[in-house]
Amino acid sequence: MKKNIKAFLIATIFLQLIFISKPIYAQSSDSTGGDQNSGEYLGRYSSNPVDADSTSNPVGQYGSEVSPKSVNNPVGRYGSSVSPNSVNNPLATDTPKLYSQDGKYLGKVSSNTLDPDSISNPVGRYGSSVSPDSVNNPVGRYGSSVSPESANNPLATRAPVVVYGRDENAGQESGE
Repeated sequence: MKKNIKAFLIATIFLQLIFISKPIYAQSSDSTGGDQNSGEYLGRYSSNPVDADSTSNPVGQYGSEVSPKSVNNPVGRYGSSVSPNSVNNPLATDTPKLYSQDGKYLGKVSSNTLDPDSISNPVGRYGSSVSPDSVNNPVGRYGSSVSPESANNPLATRAPVVVYGRDENAGQESGE
């Protein structure tokens, strides 16, 4: 029993050390020479529960239910059901945006199924299960369970980032 606990603790520490570093995205510049992170950084849209920047880390700054920068805070700006900037308000249109590691726009992190840019719109470019630009595409770059850039890979090292208030003209928006 003690060996199992010890192995678990070592594995947990190892994973935290791997994923503790700040994302390259937040430290780089876009093609115009400006700060690519010109909005408020809200973590990585990731299923990784131990990555310090993951929105799925229940004790992390971006995944906690009590952090003001978390999309999981039920009374916070980005997580409440009534805030106009919340991912959990089905009527919100001014929600945080999702970007790939290289700055490609991947839609709005939103529960609004009617917003054409929402990742929750099943027929939209960013919410469809067949779109190459969707985190909901189970065989796509940003949605598969094995891609290092996927929101759905718990071991992803370059999951998409969530940013609020980023200038729409900064970086590579749609990749078209």
